Amino acid sequence: MKKTRRTALAAIRPLAAAIGLATAFGTANAAGYPEQPITVVVPYSAGGGADNAARIIAQGMGEVAGQSVVIENKGGASGSIGAAFVARAKPDGYTVLFDASSFAINPVLRKLPYDAKKDFIPVSQAISVPNILVAAPGSSFNNLQDFIDAARAKPGRLTFASYGPGSLAQMAAELLKKDAGLDMVHVPYKGGAPAIVDVMGGQVDVYFANAASSLNYVSGGKLKALAVSSDKRMPELPNVATVGEAGIKNFNVVEWNGFFLPAGTSPEVVAKLQELVQKALTRPDTREKLAKLGLTPVGSSAADFAKFVDAEQTRWAEVVKTNNIQVN
Repeated sequence: MKKTRRTALAAIRPLAAAIGLATAFGTANAAGYPEQPITVVVPYSAGGGADNAARIIAQGMGEVAGQSVVIENKGGASGSIGAAFVARAKPDGYTVLFDASSFAINPVLRKLPYDAKKDFIPVSQAISVPNILVAAPGSSFNNLQDFIDAARAKPGRLTFASYGPGSLAQMAAELLKKDAGLDMVHVPYKGGAPAIVDVMGGQVDVYFANAASSLNYVSGGKLKALAVSSDKRMPELPNVATVGEAGIKNFNVVEWNGFFLPAGTSPEVVAKLQELVQKALTRPDTREKLAKLGLTPVGSSAADFAKFVDAEQTRWAEVVKTNNIQVN
């Protein structure tokens, strides 16, 4: 019996030593993180809103860290191709996902090659931006209540645009349908630009447009702003009421972007990346560049961002179920 016990202990000691060495090695690596360039995967095309924001923040991160932060675009399938790539990446902190609102919407609409909750660690919400409910400049609607009244008077006849099935632009309108008891028709486009063009021309009645892409058109009189989707009015549009002020409570829909790491990344590296993002977002030059695009820096903690993403997914799951939303 004693011999067997000594043999077992002899076998365990090298294993324990190896585990201790690996833990110490991982902690040492985290202490020096980042020691090589970081690749930030943007799962959307170059030149879009997420890509533009990522490049601004990445530049600030690189200057804070003293390392290159490289943007790699892997678009397609509403962001799920790039997300799947990061989910399979080595969890060492050097392959990072910079995703958008679709990260929380996709799991309730599509079969994905990853588990959004189990395969990723939320690091920090980087930015937020409200949507503006816009109509053609010659539209008879001057505010949200005008539109709601018309939609109730003409069920199934008024239309709303989106930049694709499952996009936040669609989901915001679907939430309005649910909460205001409206019957409207969804007209999806392959991007925000063609949606805006058709709304300007009156081919589609309204569109929850990203403020970063529509504010200039509103200011220039090419689009009419009916409401903003955030819980507070936009400083740039002080006379445009929120959806909540029109009586639709707890609406507060904002587009957002944030950083995620593959599951299995050490807590030390997660904390280091969170700190790096937060420091980049406090830089005056980074904030100025984001402000020019209508983007508000956030820089939340990993814990707060995880709660936010969970709440978003729960909310959109309810809307999808209630409105029976399906995508091809």
